[in-house]
Amino acid sequence: MTVLSAGDARTSLRQAQRAAAPWPYAELDPERLRAAGWRPTPIRDLILKVHQRCNLACDYCYVYESTDQSWRDRPAVMADEIWQAAVDNLARHAAAHGLRRVQVILHGGEPLLFRLDRIERLVGFLHARMPRSTRVRVGMQTNGVLLTRTTVTRLVELGISVGVSVDGAQPDHDRHRRTHSGRGSFTAVARALDLLREPANRPAYAGILTTVAPETDPVATFEALSAFDPPMIDFLLPHANWGEPPPAARPGATPYADWLITVFERWYGRDSPIRIRLFDDILALLLGGASGSEQVGLSPAGMLVVESDGALEQVDALKSAYPGAAATGLDVRHDELDRVFDDAGIAARQLGAQALSSTCRACPVRPVCGGGHYAHRYRPGAGFLNPSVYCDDMRRLIDHVSARVAADLNRAAQPET
Repeated sequence: MTVLSAGDARTSLRQAQRAAAPWPYAELDPERLRAAGWRPTPIRDLILKVHQRCNLACDYCYVYESTDQSWRDRPAVMADEIWQAAVDNLARHAAAHGLRRVQVILHGGEPLLFRLDRIERLVGFLHARMPRSTRVRVGMQTNGVLLTRTTVTRLVELGISVGVSVDGAQPDHDRHRRTHSGRGSFTAVARALDLLREPANRPAYAGILTTVAPETDPVATFEALSAFDPPMIDFLLPHANWGEPPPAARPGATPYADWLITVFERWYGRDSPIRIRLFDDILALLLGGASGSEQVGLSPAGMLVVESDGALEQVDALKSAYPGAAATGLDVRHDELDRVFDDAGIAARQLGAQALSSTCRACPVRPVCGGGHYAHRYRPGAGFLNPSVYCDDMRRLIDHVSARVAADLNRAAQPET
């Protein structure tokens, strides 16, 4: 068996990426971009894949069910030396760039499989190592099954905010989010959410993450999620691209927009609305503000992933494109975080309108849509210089929200009679 050196492995990775995604890997040169005035956005959000395995077997999971199966070759548990190196690396990065705030997100797989004692040591080390001038937030994305009262209490004490993945009403959730033995997970997740919504535990309750499924009832889904009183709901489109289209895609139809518009109409104008990140971001962008997520807008991405073996990678969503799409060839133990800015994929996700296709640049909703999620733009053999595979859905959703806001502003501007 031939073992490649780090340099040879990186060269091999670059060759594979140029073949799979000519744009950006064969066409963008970060060094030339910097010479022309591009200034990278520092990394403010670091995702630590503290446990590479999961106690659920969700049938749509973009980590375990997608074309990229690199998780199989990685350690199940992140070793101490990896997370310590990641924290120290982030601390140096924060000091070098004068960052006032950073966020570390514990992720997986299922991060609670990492065990609470390890999480406690990691958080203590993090707070001890970060510059005193940098505010540190710690988050966690979990499927909720392992959230017991003891665990939630300790997460509150540690200052960890917890997002829980849940797909609406029990039948819809259990259809996809099952254990390895095939049993639904809703009962355990509902118990966890009831714990998080208790007044003493709400400081740890970050919200709910839900994948949009057009075959479900949008109002029933929204009401089921609302019943858990979340601080925020994050609706995500299934990770898909031009080679692997969305499961509900049909020519001439916009099933994802139709579903989201129905939820929007139920949500918009409520006396005490629950925050929905996608709608909040679209409204903010329509009114001249900025986006807080990668689904819409043109804000540069300042997020990086540390895999359980120390590999520095882009966001996991890219694993839905092709094997190695998220890879940078760098290691958190040996490479400073600033080195990722030499990666054309990282640069592309920070370039805003410069990274959009001619179709997107000519589109009137470009400042709001922002081309859609970067992973959803992938076309096999061409790369990422394309409109989102959800282009029609995004256009319909944004036009609808825009019309509703414009009508309200016009009414508010009318003089009283």
